[in-house]
Amino acid sequence: MNPTRPSKPPMRFTDAEKINPFQLLLDLQENAAARTPESGRVAVLAELALSAAMVSCWTHWQPSMIHTALCAGVDLTDTAKATGLDAGEVVDRWRRWVDVQTGLDIGGRPSVDPVEVHAIERRLGQGVVR
Repeated sequence: MNPTRPSKPPMRFTDAEKINPFQLLLDLQENAAARTPESGRVAVLAELALSAAMVSCWTHWQPSMIHTALCAGVDLTDTAKATGLDAGEVVDRWRRWVDVQTGLDIGGRPSVDPVEVHAIERRLGQGVVR
């Protein structure tokens, strides 16, 4: 366990979501491997909190990784297979993320290059254009 965090595993989502995502995975694996039927309430709640935080983190991270894949030229079919989503859901998640990112102003520029976005939209077809 990370020395900057308490040694007691988190039992609440609000505690677990403060943990670095990579550490979350390690803690989740460690907790799951050590848990036995006799471990009781604390171990089960810790695993539940860690799992919920990981799902939340991944839900926020996944659209940016979809964007990275699309920028790299990965086609929609392969992107959908890699995520386990259908193609429409991949596009929907990407579109929602892109809409937010292109609206952000970082030093006078959007956080995502609109030229990149338009190139992906053209490649994916008319179905993704607003």
